[in-house]
Amino acid sequence: MALDRIALENFRNHARSELRETRGFNLLFGENGAGKTNVLEAISLLAPGRGLRRAALDQMVGPAGAGFAIGASLREQGHESARIGTFVEGERPGRRQVRVNGAEASAASLGEWVAMSWLIPSMDGLFMDSAGARRRFIDRLALAIEPGHARNVSRYEAALRERNKLLEKGADTTWLDAIEAQAAEHGEQVAVTRSALVTTLSDELTALPDEPFARPLLTYRAGGPLERPALREEFARQRPRDRAAGRALTGPHRDELEVVMAGSGQPAASCSTGEQKAMLIAIILAHSALAAAGRPSVLLLDEVAAHLDPVRRSALFDRLRQGRAQVWLTGTERAPFEEITEEAAVWRVSGGSLEKL
Repeated sequence: MALDRIALENFRNHARSELRETRGFNLLFGENGAGKTNVLEAISLLAPGRGLRRAALDQMVGPAGAGFAIGASLREQGHESARIGTFVEGERPGRRQVRVNGAEASAASLGEWVAMSWLIPSMDGLFMDSAGARRRFIDRLALAIEPGHARNVSRYEAALRERNKLLEKGADTTWLDAIEAQAAEHGEQVAVTRSALVTTLSDELTALPDEPFARPLLTYRAGGPLERPALREEFARQRPRDRAAGRALTGPHRDELEVVMAGSGQPAASCSTGEQKAMLIAIILAHSALAAAGRPSVLLLDEVAAHLDPVRRSALFDRLRQGRAQVWLTGTERAPFEEITEEAAVWRVSGGSLEKL
C-alpha cells in the first residue's frame, strides 16, 4: 500500500501541484529553493503532528492566502482504499482540519491510516542537541507506531503546568493530589511507550550488521519512576523542592535517550559528523521497519544521498528496497540516484512546479 494522487494547493510555493503514478521509490530533484522539501513537508502533514518542520500553520499558506489543502489516496494492489486529506481554511487559520473518505476526522486518526518517518538535515545535530530535542525525536518515532502517544504527552505536560501554578499559589493539598494523579496517570503511559520503543529499536538495531552504517546502541534513561503509584508518590514528596525551583524536577519530562556507537562505546555526541549521520540513518531505517508492520508506511529522506559515499549510498538503497515503506527522496541533481532511477518515479521541481519525467 502506498500514497498516490498527492495534491497540494496553495501550500508554500506550490500553487497547485499533483503527483500521480507513484512507486516504491519516488525522487524529487531540482535547485535549492525549488520546493522539494515543501512537497515532503506536505506529505508529512498526512500524519499526526506538526510536520517535519514543526512550522506554524500560517507559515505554510501559499501566496494566494485563504489557507491550504493537501490530499492523497491510499493505494493497495493498484486500487484506492481510502482518501485522506488535511487543510486550513482562511477564516480558521489556526486550526488544521482533517478528512478521511470525505468525513471529518481528528489529526490523531491519520496515524491509523499511515505511519510516517523522516530524516531531514536539521536532525543531523540531534546527538549534540538538548535532552528535550531527543525526547521530541523519540516522541515523533513513537507517534508513528502508537498514534495515541501525542495525546498522553500533551495531557501530561498540561497537568505539570497546572501543578506548577498550584505550587506557586500554595494551593490546598487536595487540589495537588488530584492534579498529580492526572500527571502520574499520563506520565506512566508516556514513559512506558518511550521505554518500549527504545527497547524494540535496540533489538532491531542489534540484528543489523555493523557495516556500512555505524551501529548505535540506545539506552532509555527515565527521569523518574515509571509506574503510576511510585510517580505520584514522588510528585507529592518533591513538592517543597519543586516549589522552590518553580518546576517539576522529576518525571518523564526529564527522560533522556543515550546513544553510543557499538564496538567503541563512544558517546554519539563525541563521534565524527559522518559517524553521527550513519547512526542516525540506522535508527531511522530500523524505525521504518517497525512502523511498516500492520500499516502503510512512508519514509521521507531529504538530501540524504548527497552526503553519503558511493558504498554507503548503495547500501542505503539496498536497505530501502528490502523494506516495506514507500520512500521519497530529494536531491539537487539526479547523479547520486542513478542506481535507482529506472525503478523510481521521478519529478523535476522548479519554482513550485512539478514535471514528471
